[in-house]
Amino acid sequence: MKKLRGAERLKVQFIHGLEGSPSGFKARFLAEHFDACTPAMDTSEFLDCVAQQARELENFQPDVLVGSSFGGAVAVELLQRGVWTGPTLLLAQASSKFQGDPRLPEGVPVVLVHGIRDDVIDPRGSRELARTGTPALVRLHVVDDTHGLGELVRSGRLADLVREVASLRP
Repeated sequence: MKKLRGAERLKVQFIHGLEGSPSGFKARFLAEHFDACTPAMDTSEFLDCVAQQARELENFQPDVLVGSSFGGAVAVELLQRGVWTGPTLLLAQASSKFQGDPRLPEGVPVVLVHGIRDDVIDPRGSRELARTGTPALVRLHVVDDTHGLGELVRSGRLADLVREVASLRP
């Protein structure tokens, strides 16, 4: 794994959700705080999104991958395939809706965040996913928020979480 580049801004690739976009709330926040890349996706075909994000990972070479909801499911698929093995932040991830038995691979730092008031994706899926992977490298934050995790963004805590997962590099 590559080392962080000192005082340079972290490079963050953001995978948006079904209703997200490169101009959405989270994407704009990440672009303000990091060197961010948010490819627009046609979310109608899951595997096409996985392939698109894999290409972007190769081109952009981020320090941290962030996936939100559907984008979290895409990120988990990239992890399971071994396409990405770096620090990953999963926001209200929806992998159980798109994969049979989602699991985190060993040796990969992953921080999961899920709102207890999420009425779109059951937080139980994040709790179950957090029990996979390497225990010392996987963290789960259950927060008082909704599916969109708007308070996480408004409070600025999203930036702290990106830095947290980046610091977990083995």
